[in-house]
Amino acid sequence: MNYFNKLFSCGLLTFSLSASLAFADSVENTIKKNLTDRLPQLPRIDEITKSPMNGLYEVRLDETEIYYTDAEGNFLIQGNLIDTRSRKNLTEERVDKLLSVSFDSLPLKDAFTMVRGNGRRKIAVFEDPNCGYCKRFERDLQKIDNITIYLFLYPILSADSMEKSKNIWCAKDKSKIWQDWMLKGQTPASISCESSAMLRNLEYGKKHKISGTPTILLADGTRVPGAIEARELEKLLMDMK
Repeated sequence: MNYFNKLFSCGLLTFSLSASLAFADSVENTIKKNLTDRLPQLPRIDEITKSPMNGLYEVRLDETEIYYTDAEGNFLIQGNLIDTRSRKNLTEERVDKLLSVSFDSLPLKDAFTMVRGNGRRKIAVFEDPNCGYCKRFERDLQKIDNITIYLFLYPILSADSMEKSKNIWCAKDKSKIWQDWMLKGQTPASISCESSAMLRNLEYGKKHKISGTPTILLADGTRVPGAIEARELEKLLMDMK
């Protein structure tokens, strides 16, 4: 290929890329305008991207809500996009990725730590002291060894949840008082101290859409909502190796 042919080919490639980008912007603008005009009650649109399915576009709202639409925003679909070849729920995978939290970014000063064995494996857990599922999870958690647990008190169920959380946080041995309550039903003694960590935990959870307890965060950022059994947690921890 001579010099002029190379220039011509490079010019075509540049033009093609520019045209593709312009078309993508045009489609995105059309979708955003039509959806916004026709559905004024719709939350703010954060992002519009092509989905893995031809002709279908992902519309991301309110940071983590996923919808789908056509190239003109004439239809809006709410539901899961399933890849039948791999048998994967692509919508669920996408939301999990959006909800992932960098473990290094966790405000660990607002948690207390429990270490078992060598403590090599790490998880963070957001729990409400009045949550029945949390108590069940705590019983299963006793079966896990060689783990460090960062426990974030997350009192979202009631005013009593906040009171108990403050009493646990203010205790000299937080871990013991926590487990005495969760596993044995021994009510924490009333103690006063600086407990603004509870409010910071609530704010952090709201920001990251932690809406239920327990919510488990693995070291790789994966979020696990709800109580899981010891064998399930062991498998997740093994898969992270």
